[in-house]
Amino acid sequence: MNMLIKRLFDIAASAAGLIVLSPVLLVLAYLIRKNLGSPVFFTQERPGKDGKPFKMIKFRSMRDAVDANGNPLPDSERLTPFGRKLRATSLDELPELWNVLKGDMSLVGPRPLLMKYLPLYNEFQYRRHEMKPGITGWAQVNGRNAISWDDKFAYDVWYIDNQSFWLDIKILMLTVKKVFVREGINAGEDVTMPTFKGNNPTGDNDHDNQ
Repeated sequence: MNMLIKRLFDIAASAAGLIVLSPVLLVLAYLIRKNLGSPVFFTQERPGKDGKPFKMIKFRSMRDAVDANGNPLPDSERLTPFGRKLRATSLDELPELWNVLKGDMSLVGPRPLLMKYLPLYNEFQYRRHEMKPGITGWAQVNGRNAISWDDKFAYDVWYIDNQSFWLDIKILMLTVKKVFVREGINAGEDVTMPTFKGNNPTGDNDHDNQ
């Protein structure tokens, strides 16, 4: 019953959000086209519930730029001032409401990470896929990109074990607050979270830039 209520709330809220925010979405699409060019949207395969892949859609926040070998430049070099503002306000996440309406995602749940991480998770970390991924989640309101991978996984699994409708409402309200004060957008000096490398024999995570 709890999951049915969660799904019905997701459908109602995402549909209402897409309708109410349609003027904002159109303005953002125009500004992205003007500042970054085409395409306006960024789509990427991410793992959903039980690790099943789906296409996540966001507004593009980085320019296309590669080195002499054709490899993408680091995020810090591809992220323009306009892109930074887009990320700082989390407006780049708004198209994910479509993923919620389709049923790929939920408003609240563990954030969908990269497909390449799936083989690297231990049993505890993989538990984050027991529920649909979310636009926001318990880890996001407790530090987002500013916390370690270990903390992120711990928050995700805690949410899995304690999910309720009222916890989801609390997380949504805290998310609004976080967006306004712009907390936890970057991981230290990195533009995004460092790459997850799995677990070494000591149980610590090895990081490098994404």
